[in-house]
Formats: sequence, structure tokens, C-alpha cells
Amino acid sequence: MRGFYFITDSNLSLKGNIFDVRSAVSCGVKFIQYREKNATTSFLYREALILKKICKDAKFIINDSVDIALAVDADGVHLGKDDLPIKVARKLLGKYKIIGVSVKSVKDAIYAQKQSADYVSIGPIFFTKTKENAHSPVGISIIKEIKKNIDIPLVAIGGINLENAKSVIEAGADCICAISAVVGKPNLKEIIKKFNSLFK
Repeated sequence: MRGFYFITDSNLSLKGNIFDVRSAVSCGVKFIQYREKNATTSFLYREALILKKICKDAKFIINDSVDIALAVDADGVHLGKDDLPIKVARKLLGKYKIIGVSVKSVKDAIYAQKQSADYVSIGPIFFTKTKENAHSPVGISIIKEIKKNIDIPLVAIGGINLENAKSVIEAGADCICAISAVVGKPNLKEIIKKFNSLFK
């Protein structure tokens, strides 16, 4: 697991999640997370079905909702601190689906790995306005500390842009996610390609 990790944001998007995901996949992005916080279950299901078909060449991950992940046969789910426990999600999804987990510390990351998480995400690395009630930035050094203590991939998120992304990768992040630096930009494809090139 390595490369740019794309997360949808319909609040920032200029042309909607479907256009954005199609653009990301066309640029070679291999990890797509569908994150839609304020939609009904029926809307999530319908849009997720469409996005799943677009993601033939990418892993399609559903944020928070194990039920939607099951309903559309997504490749996996991403869990936050207020979502189902990892073990419960694993029991429901089975051993072959991907489970990603948001963590805030080395201790959290070690625990997530022990509970069968396939990857962890840490953030915000830098200051971000994308997520409401975001914690203070954790900085780059925690990436190195977490990587010393786990064997599963680490996704870095929060305040990452083309100017600071290289330092995040050099610190050990396997994937980087940049939402506000990508989603809602008229040259979205061009920016994604630049992020992808940082891993070459």
C-alpha cells in the first residue's frame, strides 16, 4: 500500500463525488475513500454503488459505515474512534476486506494492529480546516515513531499540500491524503498527478 490516497468531500467539490472519483482513478489513484458525513443511508448506498463501479482499478473504502461497505461489496471500511470496534467490523466483513483505523498516538496504532487493522491513518499532520473539531497538529515526528512500532501501512492526513508532502513521505508515510489541496480545485487532475509523482 503506497501512493496518494483520495478522500471525497462533497462540500468542497466543484462537480460532485462521482466526477472527482472518476478523475482520481483516471490519474492512477489506487485508494479511494468515500466519506459523506451528512447524507441519508439510502443516498450513501446509491452513490456508493456508482462509485464502486468506477473503482475497478482502485481499492474502494467506505468511511465509517460497515453496513454500506457490506451492501455495495466495497473493498473495505475506514473506522474512526466513534465507529464500531475493529474486531466487530472484522467479524462482519470477514478476513479479506480492508479495515483502516484513525489513530492519534503510537499506543493507538499498536492496538489497532493487534485488533487486525490493515492500515492506520494519523493526523492532522499540519493545521487543517477540512475537518471540524480537528485536534491540534501532531507533526511529522509521530510518523517515524508509529512506523517503528507497527508493520502495517500508515496513511498521513491533515494539512498536507504539494509544498510539505515530500517531508511527510520521507518521514515514513506509506500514503498521503490531501483533501482541501485537491478537492474543489479546477485543476484537480493535475494536482493529483503531482502528488502521485512524489512517490516515484
